[in-house]
Amino acid sequence: MFGDDFLAQQRLLVITPHADDETYGCAGSMARVKSLGGEVYVVLATTGDLVHFGDGGDGRTTKLVTHETRLREFESVMRLLKVDDWDVLFDDSETHLALDVMPRKRLVSLLENEGRLSIERLRPTMVMIPAASYNQDHEALFHACVTATRPGVPSQRHVVPWVLAYDNTSLFWSFGHERFHPTCYIDVTEYLELKIQAMRLHASQVRPPIYHGSPESLELATRVRGREVSVEAAEGFALLRAVF
Repeated sequence: MFGDDFLAQQRLLVITPHADDETYGCAGSMARVKSLGGEVYVVLATTGDLVHFGDGGDGRTTKLVTHETRLREFESVMRLLKVDDWDVLFDDSETHLALDVMPRKRLVSLLENEGRLSIERLRPTMVMIPAASYNQDHEALFHACVTATRPGVPSQRHVVPWVLAYDNTSLFWSFGHERFHPTCYIDVTEYLELKIQAMRLHASQVRPPIYHGSPESLELATRVRGREVSVEAAEGFALLRAVF
């Protein structure tokens, strides 16, 4: 597990497909890095109007959630976690849930050097990216992030020393490729309550406790990750690169 001295030195960039994925995967780690004096930046890939399953009232099982609502919720979470800055790449409904049909070159360029919080501009010491899943935006962004963090000549482009893929409560439903297996952990015992508070601020996405992505289930999942390494609560990551 990463210790305080190490985390305090990090300039962390979190890249998230949708508003709330950053909370599922690494809100506790973000809070811990900030509390220790490190820097945290977040790039949200896409948000847009969407009709999805949920209590729509009057017996309806679907509801419309606008991109304005998702952005307000996301910004409230960024303030709660005290991140240094955040940016949104796309806020239109045509792009939302359609990153898989966007040329990867465009996504990579934004992540690598064209975006306001691009890797070249921030020069982060650590990048956390979404693990691949059945969601097309997650899958597309994962591959774009891998490309954007590829090795290169240090004098010509910034090579991120630490690249990690973060967890999601939906990853149990993964067929056709290997299940997510954490290879490193961050103890977030002291930040678990804050992580769950952040999840509740994504109010349009909150569902009943039985749902795998509910705040209650997220707390259970974070505690399970903790038990895997003998702490109360932890976030698990797949380590893609480590340069000492």
